[in-house]
Amino acid sequence: MQLFLVAALGLIAALWTWTRPGDQTLVAAAPDQAAVTVHILNNGFHTDLAVPRGPLEMQGGPLAEASRSLGQGDWILIGWGDATFFVDQTPMETRVLDGVRAFLWPGNASVVMLDPEAGDPSRRFPPDRRRSLRLTEQGLSAMLDRVEGSLILVDGSPVVSTARPGDGARFFRSRETFWIGYLCNSWTARVLNAGGLAVRPLRAVTAGEIVATLDRAAKLDSAPRED
Repeated sequence: MQLFLVAALGLIAALWTWTRPGDQTLVAAAPDQAAVTVHILNNGFHTDLAVPRGPLEMQGGPLAEASRSLGQGDWILIGWGDATFFVDQTPMETRVLDGVRAFLWPGNASVVMLDPEAGDPSRRFPPDRRRSLRLTEQGLSAMLDRVEGSLILVDGSPVVSTARPGDGARFFRSRETFWIGYLCNSWTARVLNAGGLAVRPLRAVTAGEIVATLDRAAKLDSAPRED
């Protein structure tokens, strides 16, 4: 029994510290290296990506098609979450039961949010709630491919699930499922991993871990690289 407990604790520790490696060549390190800057925005619970609209739409494909269907804005906020809880903007205290359902019930339908915004959206967030990431053209393409891979396509086109009244955000049906084992920040971590960053998948349930992921990447980028 004691050996079993030791083995179980060892397995838990290994999974908790397990890091999925990234591809550092996709992240632009040198200041003079051609790059596209994206932002990661943290509201304390949830993280969104902010991507400049021009490079996103130049890539083409279903994600670019979805972006072109939106209203005006130079940036596109991209997020993912439960198809009901994520979209609802009523006060949190009025939807506690729905939050419990989204967390504990497996296999919940999900959506990808695209929300156009004029001006750099990172300016709305204090420094401790935002991070920036400079990606090569290949890195941005790989990251957006991962976002696009989340979309349900019908005849090659994304499917609108909800257009939220009162703002420009649209929510597109996603093939992934939301539950406590795979939350909004878990999804953001996978997208960042596709863009070249090393991530700790099991820890990436909090917005704080997403920020820590960017901070670790910044330290790695500042270290000398071997030729």
